[in-house]
Amino acid sequence: MENREDLRSILNYLPLKLESSTLVWPNHVIEALIALSKGPSHSRVDSGEVLFLAITDLRKSLSLSSHPFHSSASHGFALFFDEFLSRSEAAKWFGEVVPMMAKLLLRLPTLLESHYQYSDIIIVGVDTGLRLLESQQAGIVFLGQELIAALLSCSLFCLFPTANRGAKHLPMINFDYLFANLYESYHENHENKIKCLIHYFERISSCTPTGFVSFERKVLPMEPNLPLVSYPDANMWSNSRVSLCPLEVCSSGMIEDQLRGALEVDFANEYLGGGALSRGCVQEEIRFMINPELIAGMLFLPCMSDNEAIEIVGAERFSNYSGYASTFRYTGDHVDIREIDSLGRRNTRIVAIDALCSPGSRQYRLDYLLREANKAFCGFLDPSKYPQYQMLSEHSNSHEDLSGSDAMDTTNCDTRSALIEGCTLSSEMHEGRLSPTKTNPERVDNMEVDHIDVGIATGNWGCGAFGGDPEVKAVIQWLAASQALRPFISYYTFELEKLLNLDQVCEWILAHKWTVGELWTMLVDYCTKLRKGETKRGFLLWLVPTFHQQ
Repeated sequence: MENREDLRSILNYLPLKLESSTLVWPNHVIEALIALSKGPSHSRVDSGEVLFLAITDLRKSLSLSSHPFHSSASHGFALFFDEFLSRSEAAKWFGEVVPMMAKLLLRLPTLLESHYQYSDIIIVGVDTGLRLLESQQAGIVFLGQELIAALLSCSLFCLFPTANRGAKHLPMINFDYLFANLYESYHENHENKIKCLIHYFERISSCTPTGFVSFERKVLPMEPNLPLVSYPDANMWSNSRVSLCPLEVCSSGMIEDQLRGALEVDFANEYLGGGALSRGCVQEEIRFMINPELIAGMLFLPCMSDNEAIEIVGAERFSNYSGYASTFRYTGDHVDIREIDSLGRRNTRIVAIDALCSPGSRQYRLDYLLREANKAFCGFLDPSKYPQYQMLSEHSNSHEDLSGSDAMDTTNCDTRSALIEGCTLSSEMHEGRLSPTKTNPERVDNMEVDHIDVGIATGNWGCGAFGGDPEVKAVIQWLAASQALRPFISYYTFELEKLLNLDQVCEWILAHKWTVGELWTMLVDYCTKLRKGETKRGFLLWLVPTFHQQ
């Protein structure tokens, strides 16, 4: 088998066995899956209760009896499939969907063999095979949607080994807690999360998708490591002459509905997916329910460190929904019409970045401001712009700190200019060419490329359940998007009262042509004063007092 090292890293976390360099199911599992594939008239699996018994037998055949498993999962399976589904829905599930999932599972060894055979030619010179992408290990994995469907079938049947996942800081991947919570602490949103997943399996049973999804761990090295971009310090932020990118305030609408091809921010937990497979039902968990292919990343991506982010490209959306948290409801099928790129991925780009949880007053300290800014910057980095980032770093280091009294005197800066002349950029997945322009020694404006440049779509990251200051977090993300040379940021406020003046303040800042360094300096100054009790105002009103909230 090709890429044996990749396979070796993930083998202990797969339900398959390696015999004579070939992945296989144990014989008892094959027999059980063949029976399931023939439908309820042959397998007798026609209810949630019997389905769980079949799952239990599969787990025994895989020697998983000693692996952590929620004791109430059996009751959850029976509750959902025997009480919450209508008779016609249950007939379709047991008559069509379960047999399809069994057939997919029978094909899993072949799908993985094919995956490893071609994983080193998807992007020339880049390893894309399924493997553990451990902390501080930058890399990318490409998975076919059919392979993802088979892996998620393993999740629903609770077939993944779990004994060693905690030691590797991997999130849960089986669905046992999801069904157990339905039984132990029923809430309607729990039921609707499962409805989204069941709908996904129904959809792929009638038409198996054939595209690809990529999962990338992005890392900012803590020490300089050319040509990579290293973890910025406070001086880099205060010295930055990069101009602030345009910021569009969206008072209504949802991030996942944006139509500008932007990189969409997942307000993530440090463990990818957060509570998606347990009780969670806020922004990240909802996204994982309507785009279930995201769950596959939870198999092989351990928790994120402060200098890491995870970018996922190509996950298809299958469900519509309404509400949030306790009011979340599945509302039907979603047909994803986003275009497909040259690598077979749907044009949906999602980046998971985890904010400080319950930060309280410490979020205003310089070290924590730096942590949040660098977390967002890591997520927003564009690999095609690494040459510019390096030159930006050199440019910033060649200037004095912007914290002096003259730092704000930039209102007469010229129009946007580029950093270098006639620079051609390329990377494995991003290609473009800079327009030839001049360099302004006092200011480095965001550069334009002649291909579609990807902006950022985000919102109240790290606020809500995580307790962050929405005004500070909005500014931090604006700074990070600008420093990452993104062409724009679309900010969804979800009608949060504290951000009613965000558009006015941003327009005022842009009109005065502030740089990243200048806005960062003002943010640090504000947070210092707030911690000392010298102001009680929010940042926006403190910065521009003439803009009073309506």
